[in-house]
Amino acid sequence: MASEKVETVVAGNYVEMEREEGDPKMGKSKLSRLLWHGGSVYDAWFSCASNQVAQVLLTLPYSFSQLGMLSGILFQLFYGLMGSWTAYLISVLYVEYRTRKEREKVDFRNHVIQWFEVLDGLLGKHWRNAGLFFNCTFLMFGSVIQLIACASNIYYINDNLDKRTWTYIFGACCATTVFIPSFHNYRIWSFLGLIMTTYTAWYLTIASLIHGQVEGVKHSGPTKIVLYFTGATNILYTFGGHAVTVEIMHAMWKPQKFKLIYLIATLYVLTLTLPSASAVYWAFGDMLLTHSNALSLLPRTRYRDTAVVLMLIHQFITFGFACTPLYFVWEKFLRMHETKSMLKRALARLPVVIPIWFLAIIFPFFGPINSTVGSLLVSFTVYIIPALAHMVTFAPASARENAVERPPSCLGGWAGLYTMNIFVVVWVLIVGFGFGGWASMLNFIRQVDTFGLFTKCYQCPPHKA
Repeated sequence: MASEKVETVVAGNYVEMEREEGDPKMGKSKLSRLLWHGGSVYDAWFSCASNQVAQVLLTLPYSFSQLGMLSGILFQLFYGLMGSWTAYLISVLYVEYRTRKEREKVDFRNHVIQWFEVLDGLLGKHWRNAGLFFNCTFLMFGSVIQLIACASNIYYINDNLDKRTWTYIFGACCATTVFIPSFHNYRIWSFLGLIMTTYTAWYLTIASLIHGQVEGVKHSGPTKIVLYFTGATNILYTFGGHAVTVEIMHAMWKPQKFKLIYLIATLYVLTLTLPSASAVYWAFGDMLLTHSNALSLLPRTRYRDTAVVLMLIHQFITFGFACTPLYFVWEKFLRMHETKSMLKRALARLPVVIPIWFLAIIFPFFGPINSTVGSLLVSFTVYIIPALAHMVTFAPASARENAVERPPSCLGGWAGLYTMNIFVVVWVLIVGFGFGGWASMLNFIRQVDTFGLFTKCYQCPPHKA
C-alpha cells in the first residue's frame, strides 16, 4: 500500500502534464505528440542508449590499440556495469528528492529537476556547488567533443575544407538545438540516433572483417603504461554518459520505472561496441595508434559515406543531449526557465553555445580529449559524487528506514550497497582519476606539443599535388 502511495506522489504531476500537452486546444496534432512528446519507458531507453554511444564508437578501436584486445574487452564490460550501477544510484536519489518535495506540495510542472538540485535538496549547498561545477564542465566538454567529431567525420567525405572550417560550420548548425524545449521532445531523435549508431557499428565490424588484416599487421598493445591508462579512461568516458540521467528521468511520466533502464541500454550498447572495436583492431592493429578515428582507415565506399553522414546527424542529436542541461542551468540563472515563450528561451540559450564553439577550435584533438575529459571530469561527475552522495544521504538510520527505494536484497541489503559504493569511489579515484588523469594529461600535452593549439587540420593526411 505504501509503495502505491509513493508511486502516485512521484508520477502524479506527469499525468497532469501529459494531459495538458495532449489538449486539443493547445493545437497539438496526434502526429506531433507521437514524434515530439515522449515520456515512456521506451523513450527513456532510447535516450540512454542513443546518448551513451555517440562519436566514442569511432575512438574505441584506438583505445583497443592502446590497451590490447583482452584489456579492451574487459574494461568495456567492467565500466559498463559500473556505469549502470551509478546511474541506478542517481535514479534512487532523484526519486528520493522528488518524493520528499512533492510531499511538501512542490509543483514541478514548469520546472526541470537537475542533478545539482537533487544534491542541494538532499545534502546542502556544498554538494550542490560540487555537482554543478563537475556536471556543467563535463557537459560543456561533452558538447565540445561532438563538434570536434563532426569536423573529423565530414572531412573523410569532403576534404575541400579543413577541419577547423568544418567546426565553424557545424557549430552554427548545432546552435539550432536551442529550439528543442526539453528531453520530452527528443522522442524521434533518440529513436533515429540509435538506428544510426547501430548501422555505423555494424558497418565498422563487417567492413573490417571483409577488408581483412593489413599486410604486416601488429597487435603490440599494451606497450606503454601511459597509453594503457589513456585507453582505459576513454572507456570510462564511454560508459559515463549518464550525466543527463536526472533530466531523462524528469521527462518520464513515471520516473520510478527508470531503475534498470540504463543497465538494459548498456547491454545493448555493448553489442555495438565490442564487435566493432574488436574487428577494427584485428584488421588494422597498431596503425590505430596514429588514427584515432576508425573511419580514417577504411576505404571510401558508399557504405562508409553513409556511416559518416549518419554519425554527423547523430552527433547533432548528442550535442543537444549534452547541451540541453546547460541550457536549463543558464535559464535558471537568468530566471527565464519557467518562461512559456520558446523563442525567448531560445534566444537566452544562445550564449551557451559560444564557449563550446571556441573550445572546439582550440582543442581539436579527436580521441585524446575523450580520455582527458573522462579522467578529470567523468570520474567525479557520474562515478565518485553519486556513490558518495548516496552513502551520505542514507547514513542516518532514519533515512534508511524511510527510504523510498530500498537496496536490492540480492546485493546484501544496505551493507552490500555500501560495499559496492566504497569500491566504486576507491577504484575510480585511484585508477580513473589518478592513473588515468596522469596518463591522459601527458598524452593530451603531447598532442598540443605536436600539433599546437588552434591546429587547422588535426591528423589530416598531406594533400596530394
